[in-house]
Amino acid sequence: MIPLVCLDVDGTLVGSSGVVSDAVWSAADSARSRGQKLALCTARGAFGSSWEMAQRLDPDGWHVFHAGAAIVHARTAEAIGQIIDRRHVEQLMALAAERSWVTELYSADTYAVDSDDVRAIDHAALMGVPFERHDAALFAATNEIVRVQLVVATPETQAVTDAVEPTGLVATTATSPIMPGTTFVSVTRAGVTKATGISAIADRLGYTLSDVMMVGDGHNDIPALAAVGHPVAMGNAVAESKALARHHVATVADDGAAEALALSATLGDVG
Repeated sequence: MIPLVCLDVDGTLVGSSGVVSDAVWSAADSARSRGQKLALCTARGAFGSSWEMAQRLDPDGWHVFHAGAAIVHARTAEAIGQIIDRRHVEQLMALAAERSWVTELYSADTYAVDSDDVRAIDHAALMGVPFERHDAALFAATNEIVRVQLVVATPETQAVTDAVEPTGLVATTATSPIMPGTTFVSVTRAGVTKATGISAIADRLGYTLSDVMMVGDGHNDIPALAAVGHPVAMGNAVAESKALARHHVATVADDGAAEALALSATLGDVG
């Protein structure tokens, strides 16, 4: 069996309902009972509904948050983050202000947004936290920022990634079936991806990436799918993710993550 299985959240564990199905939770319980380690691997932060998912998925395990910019232990809450230099944070904030883009600043376990835009309000609900507007400049000055996220209408995605490129940081994109028409552009330090987060967890557990299964659907899952020994694409995955996968499962609506977890019991190290 695969000793470490990593699962994306939006479009993999949860669909438009925003909750993990009983079938997926049952499959996760069975995997843990077999001795497998499970890890959330998401662009979301380590709080709200994603933190609750991580604690239930594997209450004594490490999990990847912020598209790889932080790994956090579910029991101890120990966090290891890849901090963005403050001048880069300020540069992104100024850029977003010029374009009227919703800007969210994240430490490993909390965030701030200085906007009343409907996308900011809806995203708080998606993450399972109360919407509160905060002074972004003060938050940036008093917290270690691991990720900046720009929340925009999908047609603006390319303009955002083009604007981020000259900063030397890395922009990855994701969507959620809960907020159709919206793209989440996560900005992290260069070299940070979900793959680097998974690698950090695998190292701590004594596994190689060939021992790992990654289950995902989106563009920001591509580096992880390319890196692991057992890449699995959801039925609703983007074409690029499907092309990288060695295995394909059902859509999120049809509990493809449960199918992937069952599959993980039948596979071994590809060496």
